[in-house]
Amino acid sequence: MTEADDQPLHETALVDIHRSLDARLIGFAGWLMPVQYAGIVDEHRAVRERAGLFDLSHMGELFVDGPAAGDALAAALVSDPRTLAIGRAHYSMMCAEDGGIIDDLIVYRLAEDRFLVVANAGNTPLVSDALADRLGGWKAVLDDRSMVTSLVAIQGPLAAAVLQPLTTVNLSGLRYYAIGEGTVAGIPALVARTGYTGEDGFEVFVEWRRGPDIWSALMAAGVDAGVIPCGLGARDTLRLEAGMPLYGNELDRTTNPFEAGLGRVVKLNKPGPFVGREALARVAERGVSRRLVGLVVTGRGIARHGYPVRDAAGVTGVVTSGTQSPTLGRPIAMAYVHPKHEEPGTILAVEVRDQAVPAEVVALPFYRRAR
Repeated sequence: MTEADDQPLHETALVDIHRSLDARLIGFAGWLMPVQYAGIVDEHRAVRERAGLFDLSHMGELFVDGPAAGDALAAALVSDPRTLAIGRAHYSMMCAEDGGIIDDLIVYRLAEDRFLVVANAGNTPLVSDALADRLGGWKAVLDDRSMVTSLVAIQGPLAAAVLQPLTTVNLSGLRYYAIGEGTVAGIPALVARTGYTGEDGFEVFVEWRRGPDIWSALMAAGVDAGVIPCGLGARDTLRLEAGMPLYGNELDRTTNPFEAGLGRVVKLNKPGPFVGREALARVAERGVSRRLVGLVVTGRGIARHGYPVRDAAGVTGVVTSGTQSPTLGRPIAMAYVHPKHEEPGTILAVEVRDQAVPAEVVALPFYRRAR
């Protein structure tokens, strides 16, 4: 999670708050971001048991407007945003012509002819440029508001109870992967019931300069509930337990959605062509040469990104993400392996410091919250 020392870093509107809380700040995806405050394990457990607050203002916010906005996005992405009801969202991807993943995204439909596309921080410039190019010829306009939007997320089982007194959006009527417009602490905001932790939670989009006001209001409202600030470290362990892919680890330009177990996102039969359709159709027909799986390490050691995965004949894959799970109390990992090893219960080994450590293939996610 480090950047080159000489690379200038963007700062979110909340950076002074993070410094006042003695956050450990690091370079991440071109931004100076808090990796932890009190500690990753404490922050992780707060989200699982109560609620935690995240500054996600490094993410990209791309608005697409116009009478052909839905058609344009359907041609640009692998999903079909035209099928979304107003106020709903879905997970999507932008792929290249060869089917490789440029970025994974969330697409929100705000109105009949208005959409919000949220991109990963490190990929935002690339996605913005590609969208601008792919919208050409359509009656649709791209408005990249990434640098003028603050995004604060409250995640955890008590998130709704903390947020509801502050907002005019009816959270009980806001379904998972839905978005509403109203105010939070009197500030105009978009409130989405989405997140990257495996828990219930909300993401609040506001004008850039109002980010600190939203953060402070949520922290004050969450005192009795035990809400604490959380950094990128806890966000990573939480998303890994929830089996959620991270761009740069599980997803990249050399990976297609079917390898990542996300073929359901690709709508090959939607009306009209889209970028990458032919390549992805070929993959869907012939199958894949590797598959993303979950691993529980049963021996001593933690599987880390880049560690080889072996079967009796030799290397059969590679670890993409791994950690000691605070919730499960054991080492877990995601890895790409040969499809013959994808069945849960398969015993493999991870090479940890030149030692072959046993690991069992398990179904993802590792953790699923009670509904």
